Amino acid sequence: MDEREAVAALAALGHGHRLRIFRLLVRAGDRGLRVGDIQRHLGLPPSTLAHHLDTLARAGLIRQQRSGREVRSRVDFTRMNALLAHLQEACCTGVPTPEVEEAGE
Repeated sequence: MDEREAVAALAALGHGHRLRIFRLLVRAGDRGLRVGDIQRHLGLPPSTLAHHLDTLARAGLIRQQRSGREVRSRVDFTRMNALLAHLQEACCTGVPTPEVEEAGE
């Protein structure tokens, strides 16, 4: 995952409703949840939920699949893990001390 993709994913998760939706879908696992079930769990109005699901989908964090009149949303776990790997890729490797010009030179 590159920095631009990470910024988009983090921005999508940077809203309370979207973070709650995403965490609910993470708990649901690979089966995901129907949109109506998400609405019942979180109590969001349908249009608000649709907007937030669309934002998460555009960021690549969830996938939606239509089957007849039913829409099921699932976390893209590969993408989620890529985001986590991007955040952790240089974990604990140390930060070089920036070179500072000495006063008077």
